[in-house]
Amino acid sequence: MAEPFHCDFSGHLFMGHLGNHLLNAADFHSTARGFGMKKLMEMKRSWVLSRLAIEMYKMPLQYTKFKVETWVESTMRFFTSRNFAVVGMDDEIYGFGRSIWAMIDTETRQPTDIFSIDNGAIDDWVEKEKVCPIDKGGRVKMSDEANLVRIVETFYSDVDINGHINSVKYIEHILDLWPIEWYREHRIHRFEIAYVAEAYAGDRLSLYSETVGKNEFCVRIVRTDGTECCRSKVLFK
Repeated sequence: MAEPFHCDFSGHLFMGHLGNHLLNAADFHSTARGFGMKKLMEMKRSWVLSRLAIEMYKMPLQYTKFKVETWVESTMRFFTSRNFAVVGMDDEIYGFGRSIWAMIDTETRQPTDIFSIDNGAIDDWVEKEKVCPIDKGGRVKMSDEANLVRIVETFYSDVDINGHINSVKYIEHILDLWPIEWYREHRIHRFEIAYVAEAYAGDRLSLYSETVGKNEFCVRIVRTDGTECCRSKVLFK
């Protein structure tokens, strides 16, 4: 349900909370099939989100109940692609999502072989015929003209179970770059983010923004030591 305290001033679900619903659905789905986070962490492995694209036709209003569907589209040795559909209880389509995940060794923080888990049993759950109609999205290109628009400090509540800054926190920091007046006239149609490197509690995050089209913006986030953590593209309508 789009709980009222998870909704913005307009009464619609925050994009960040929708992102949490998608990530939770991914974990529930993988756990039920034998390759979830709890099992992996016992093996010193973990899933890490590499890319996420969300395209919404409309956002659920407060108190609205909805479903999140998820399925594995394809697998490779170090990455797997997982899709999402956000569907109303009356089967109204709110939107779709696409994601790419890497499996890492939690000690070395390096990618590890997905097919080493249960002899590649994840392949049994690939659904190649199920369609996700939104674009996969490509590399977010930014020029050297991007402007530093904000510096964000990070603290305890920014850190997730993997020990680094939570994936959704980046989304919230990016969407906070536009004032509430902007959101009175615009809604988020598509949000893409590509994660490059981890940041940790205590890092200062520098956000650089660039306008690339009508109501279309690119943002990159750089941590304290100058390493780029992620790049994002936001399209408003």
